[in-house]
Amino acid sequence: MDIQYLLALQDLRNATGDVFNEFFNALSKVAVEIMPFLPFIIFWCADKKWGYRFITTWGTSEIVNGVIKLTVCAYRPWIRSDLIQPAGDSKVAATGYSFPSGHTVAATVTYGTAAAWQWKKRRWISVLCIVLILLTGFSRNFLGVHTPQDVFVAICESVALILIVGFIQRKLEGNEKAYDILTILGFIAVVGVILYITLKPYPMDYVDGKLIVDPNAMMNDSFKACGAVLGILLGSLIERHFIHYEIPSGSKNLPILTAIGGAIMFSWVKYFGPATVVPAFGKHWGNLLLFAIMTMFGTCIWPLVISKACKDRA
Repeated sequence: MDIQYLLALQDLRNATGDVFNEFFNALSKVAVEIMPFLPFIIFWCADKKWGYRFITTWGTSEIVNGVIKLTVCAYRPWIRSDLIQPAGDSKVAATGYSFPSGHTVAATVTYGTAAAWQWKKRRWISVLCIVLILLTGFSRNFLGVHTPQDVFVAICESVALILIVGFIQRKLEGNEKAYDILTILGFIAVVGVILYITLKPYPMDYVDGKLIVDPNAMMNDSFKACGAVLGILLGSLIERHFIHYEIPSGSKNLPILTAIGGAIMFSWVKYFGPATVVPAFGKHWGNLLLFAIMTMFGTCIWPLVISKACKDRA
């Protein structure tokens, strides 16, 4: 049934001359290439408490979704049926196993946390965010790279994590000792995840003597997630104990520093990291280090820079 649904959408794409492809492809790309920076921008210049919630939910979702993907090891729709022809270059961007949808998770945790944040303040923003979640999820079906169950479970998983992180934050607010214990448990969990994904068995199916899916390549996204979480854990530990960042709301320098920080992070992830640490340490460990540096930069290095540079605060 899921393949028939994707084939119906494929027929719709063909019937409309692929006119909607670029729009849905853009939605998907924004979810994974732009939205992950939103939590850090919120943290630097809007609301530190919610910023931490954004960052924690995003990092946790990436690592949890990676573990699920590498446990289930579901093949992509075009592997299950050669009738499926993904739209444009969406097949190239669809990394990792199929279940659950990583793009949908990225969209749901960022747009979803934004919806929760703004629900009582600006309801229209929350409604817009919910629409964007649904559109991004649908885009993965429309482009032919995910089944409906991939998207549905991704949304459910993300909503659950948003609620869990929010609950824990409310319960532990102001309790630094509890946060330190969680940080230690987080480090242990990341090490456990790395051991699990590297030591577990994977399906090794061949067609005409060629391996259908290389498990080693499928692990790459999870190494990125582990690096991101390690950077968040270490960066937040340093920030909480030594920096004590407070948003300099009245500073005229804050907007430009926020923009510069976002540009640095984007450039590091998109260009400089892949040109330096990834070739030096390999795709797995290089990407782990790349994302660890990025999230440490966002949680403690750039907040320190902002604090030092915004001494004109009103």
